[in-house]
Amino acid sequence: MPIDTTPSNVATSALQSIPFGSIIGGPLDAAIEAQAQAAQTSWNFIREVGLSGSDDNKRAVTVDFIYQSQGKLVRLVVPLLAIVPIPYIAIDNITIDFKANIDASSSTFQKDTSSEKAKGGGSVEIKGGIFGGGWGLGGKANFNASYSSKKDSTATQSSKYSVEYTMDVHVGASQSDMPAGLAAVLNILQSSITPTIPEANIQVNPKTINLGELKEDDEKEFTLTITGFDNQGLRAKKGDKVTFKTPNVEGDVELDTLKANNKDVSLSADTEVELNNDGEAVVTGKVKGKTPSTPPVAGKITIEVTGTFAGEEAKAEIVINVAKVV
Repeated sequence: MPIDTTPSNVATSALQSIPFGSIIGGPLDAAIEAQAQAAQTSWNFIREVGLSGSDDNKRAVTVDFIYQSQGKLVRLVVPLLAIVPIPYIAIDNITIDFKANIDASSSTFQKDTSSEKAKGGGSVEIKGGIFGGGWGLGGKANFNASYSSKKDSTATQSSKYSVEYTMDVHVGASQSDMPAGLAAVLNILQSSITPTIPEANIQVNPKTINLGELKEDDEKEFTLTITGFDNQGLRAKKGDKVTFKTPNVEGDVELDTLKANNKDVSLSADTEVELNNDGEAVVTGKVKGKTPSTPPVAGKITIEVTGTFAGEEAKAEIVINVAKVV
């Protein structure tokens, strides 16, 4: 009996008909779409929670904390994005387990039965005599025969097959590291967290300049920076001005020259100076030693600086110390 290849053909055909492209590509496409939605969610959070203003003029939303430091009220301005977690979920692994169970079978049963039966027989009787003056032969014969034949044939054939698919998809997601660009922006925002005074003020850096000893008729140069701030802790704007009051000089020293943003500051009258784009004025000058007293005394130069920022007045002092003139 020939081998029945029908089950093998059925199984092969069933395996070839499995849509592997959809089975594997479907979950991958869904994961990519989910990742894109997660990125959009992150951007929506940054835009709606951490930024304000129009699309062409976005500003970081800040939170103000006011506390006491060294007997003074201090305002701490913190960007909101620097203190709240930004949702940035990333799919970090996808596992697709696929199993195809194909059962195909065939059975063939054939039965052949045959039988034959034969039967035969006979009798012959012969008698002798003289007929017509000679010998003659007379006889009698009987013959009986029978034959039977039987053949039975039975054939049975059956086949069946089944196909079962099983697929398990495992997707893992976690809070991912921030993109390099976003991390750089957050670092900049974090570096901007500095304590400020909750009122308009002028900051001098350095606050005090110590020139040490000074010889008669010798000069020493100095440089400092003054910066204006409004009551929100923001730097003064370009066009804001500060006024240098007439210097107050003590001891055997004199202020030889004084400039602010390359503009000469009068030593005998109040002088108004415009701040630069950074809300600053770079101040330079020279201090000269006069004939020393006996015994030598310390010298001190004090310059008061005033300004108005966002409608509030502010003031500060520039102090220059000379140990003595010798």
